[in-house]
Amino acid sequence: MSTVTRDEVWELFREVARSSAENSLQLAENSLQLKETDRLIKELRESQKETDRQFKETDRKFKETDRKINELNDLFTSQWGRLMESLVEGDLVKILNQRGIAISDTSTRLKGKRADGGNFEFDILAHNGHEVVVIEVKTTLRPDDVKKFLHKLGQMKQWLPRYANNTLYGGVAWLTAVAGAEDMAVNQGLFSIRATGNSASIVNTQDFRPKAW
Repeated sequence: MSTVTRDEVWELFREVARSSAENSLQLAENSLQLKETDRLIKELRESQKETDRQFKETDRKFKETDRKINELNDLFTSQWGRLMESLVEGDLVKILNQRGIAISDTSTRLKGKRADGGNFEFDILAHNGHEVVVIEVKTTLRPDDVKKFLHKLGQMKQWLPRYANNTLYGGVAWLTAVAGAEDMAVNQGLFSIRATGNSASIVNTQDFRPKAW
């Protein structure tokens, strides 16, 4: 049986100590790496939060810009529409009289509420106590505009009973007309009134006879 010398024992102790130190160092390095990883994760999360905040701020600014653009468009459309109405109304009595409808005065923007709670609006009314010519004003006249106006015109006596005993005629006034909208209006018995530089004129043929409602 061999005897372990003191030197061998000390060498064994030193080896254990070195191994323990190396393990401790490795554990310390692992701990540092975990802390670094945790720090990087926290930084990434903070960065993501900042990115999200910037995205939200950018989205808010886009929405605000869109809102302002829409407001400007609405303002332009509204002002342009009023200019068109004023132009058409100024000539309406004259051009209708020329077509044999003895209109004496006009009014604009007749608004009200329907029985179902909805709203209605008629742009221009020309009247003489017995006859009423209702005009829808559009900068660009489209077929859907004609269809919607015909529906409104068909409901007018129900919505406004005071006109129940009047003869109603209809007309569309426009600056430009697309996709056969003008022909549709004329074929449905409506006056077609074109607004030009500083006046308005009826473009229906002289033998045109408007439909009465």
